[in-house]
Amino acid sequence: MSLNSNWTNTRNRVLAKFMSSDEYFEVTIPSDTSEGQAVQARIVEALEVREYPDRDVFAVRLALEEALVNAIKHGNRMSPDKNVDIKCWLSDERVRIEIQDEGEGFDRTHVPDPTLLENLERPCGRGIMLMGAFMNLIEYNEQGNKVILEKIKGVSPKQPGSEDE
Repeated sequence: MSLNSNWTNTRNRVLAKFMSSDEYFEVTIPSDTSEGQAVQARIVEALEVREYPDRDVFAVRLALEEALVNAIKHGNRMSPDKNVDIKCWLSDERVRIEIQDEGEGFDRTHVPDPTLLENLERPCGRGIMLMGAFMNLIEYNEQGNKVILEKIKGVSPKQPGSEDE
């Protein structure tokens, strides 16, 4: 382990002791993917400080990136006049993120299953599938312009077709 890595781990443990274990923030960003990356970095750092497993940090990073890109590109259609609202709750046990765009929304049931043979070469639906595969909860509001993502620390999501379903 490198000196830099040791310092980072020590810093994260010290910060975790001084921070409240629960954190909430809201932020509104323009339809700009670089602004989404800044929010993503803030959330990932908070997870690392709380010593979430690397697997969970990766899962949240991937799902969050997909959700933000969907909101900016598909929801708001990159319109500079539209924003994305993000709410985030973090604790030592779970992270919950709500992302809402100003678009018309969509009906999740009309998104083609990207795993079906006839859709394998079509790009649509993959991001939604990935979010569902990595998060413990993924829900949309009725309009389809707001997604809720939740990851429980150390708990693998239920996979489609598992015995628990």
